[in-house]
Amino acid sequence: MSENNVKSQAAAVPTKAKKEKQHLKPNLHNKTVRPTTADRVFQIIVDVFMVFILVVIVVPVWSTITLSFRPNTYIGTYLEGMFLPFWDWSPDAYKALLGNDGFAMAFMNSLKILVGGVACALFLTIPMAYVMSVKTLPGRKILSVLVIIPYVFNVGMIPAYLLVTGLHLNNHLVAIFLPGAISTYNLIIMRQFFDGIPGELKESARIDGCSEVQVLLKIILPLSKAIVMTIGLYYGVSFWNNFFNAMLYISNNDLYPLPILLRNILMASGMNEFVEVNAFGNAPVAAIKAASVFLSAIPMVIAYPFIQKYFTKGTLLGSVKG
Repeated sequence: MSENNVKSQAAAVPTKAKKEKQHLKPNLHNKTVRPTTADRVFQIIVDVFMVFILVVIVVPVWSTITLSFRPNTYIGTYLEGMFLPFWDWSPDAYKALLGNDGFAMAFMNSLKILVGGVACALFLTIPMAYVMSVKTLPGRKILSVLVIIPYVFNVGMIPAYLLVTGLHLNNHLVAIFLPGAISTYNLIIMRQFFDGIPGELKESARIDGCSEVQVLLKIILPLSKAIVMTIGLYYGVSFWNNFFNAMLYISNNDLYPLPILLRNILMASGMNEFVEVNAFGNAPVAAIKAASVFLSAIPMVIAYPFIQKYFTKGTLLGSVKG
């Protein structure tokens, strides 16, 4: 036997043993895990619960939509109206609302509050959160305590009203969003997010000669789009639905936002009780109420899909980092 044949046989022995070892090793990738009875029962319970949640959400929305399109000549029960055919729907309520000067003015006032409030809130919240995230800031713990105290112990309505009145902000749209321009909850979430950004990035920017404002604008904000969009959504929903501040500080009918107008419409039991409702023509009162509710929700419904991709990421990172 030649020396080359001996070497080839010696090399083949470990290879053969390796193949036999691999053959005996169980193939976990092809193994099918069969669900147990407990798993099936749990999945059924989850499916039933999710269907129940879906019904609870869909039924009120669908009933509001069908009610808003109900014609003035409709005769039937509320449940029958939910299954009214599409060809019998009437847009009279929407035409009356969109063609009414009071509704258009209230809608524009709400848009002004939304845009101005979100801009003001982010302008104040972002720098405050960044300052609180600087670990070398003298008195950082004292500042955190001063921020938490108003969150735990609310000053109440009367001091807030006296403050706004003393600043002569009555009958100004700024009075609706300025008292809540900084939310402690949103501030803490944003500060936690800023804490999670690596400190080396900030230090390198400072070494390059950047000021703290430049660090915030050039380093922090480009990395914080998720949390900024999330907090902006929180503020937007709050300002858009703000009713109590508008009721306290606004007495001029021309400055009424949409929640005040909707309140007057929803409280009306007849067309002649309020000037706002009396100006909507011959559309059914119930249809006007439903259409006003549906139209008031449209801006948030339109905005949410564009912010949804940032929502979960911003909330989780802002609440977990510490």
